[in-house]
Amino acid sequence: MKTLYIVRHAKSSWDDFSLSDHDRPLSKTGIRKTGRIVEHLRKKGIKPGLFISSSALRAKTTAFQIAKGLGIPAEKVKIEKQLYHADTNSIYSILLDLPDDIDSVMIFGHNPTLTYFVNNYLRPEIDNLPTTGVVSIGFKTDKWEKIIDAKFRINFVVFPSMLKMQ
Repeated sequence: MKTLYIVRHAKSSWDDFSLSDHDRPLSKTGIRKTGRIVEHLRKKGIKPGLFISSSALRAKTTAFQIAKGLGIPAEKVKIEKQLYHADTNSIYSILLDLPDDIDSVMIFGHNPTLTYFVNNYLRPEIDNLPTTGVVSIGFKTDKWEKIIDAKFRINFVVFPSMLKMQ
């Protein structure tokens, strides 16, 4: 079984318009709501073997905040430039090349691509994967290269708005 967690980056700040899109940091709200997601994932006992994040600051910061909250060492967070302007094929390309000794991966990226990607699996589809939204998919295979054709199940879908305020 291979498990994939798809995470949209947390809400970013628009306070400094001199920053490029790539360099926008998280907002205080984004950090707080990510904390809610961390607590939810911790209660579920989730410990991905690898984190793969877009190179954008808001995605990397989200990945490192969640990794730290789950007790995952920073060395397990891999930065993948290709995820910044990725399409769904790019995401599959990254996933299909993963080593099979890793059973679970959490990827961090951007919309609209992540919504398109998760809608390959969700029924009914969603209109928008919100910031810090997480979709977990389990694939019935022991090889990442076979996930496209593998039977799958949705383990959970969680958005910060679904969780009680901390």
